[in-house]
Amino acid sequence: MQIEIFPDQMRLRREDTSRNMRRFYMMVVQRDLFGGASLVREWGRIGSSGQVRIEHHPDEGRAVDALAALASAKRKRGYL
Repeated sequence: MQIEIFPDQMRLRREDTSRNMRRFYMMVVQRDLFGGASLVREWGRIGSSGQVRIEHHPDEGRAVDALAALASAKRKRGYL
């Protein structure tokens, strides 16, 4: 088994039954045709299609850094 130090995708969820809250947050880094990379984010209620946002970055390293920063912020808000 190999552990990724810099993951290029992540799936997080947050559930609180007392507040009827069931959310997901997915992030994927993808290379684009122009030598850069895109961070694709999708979020919403579990069971729904959710919303999508694409952020363009000049290279894969910066996209992975953005993914790590977003994951850290989401974990502080209760996502696992």
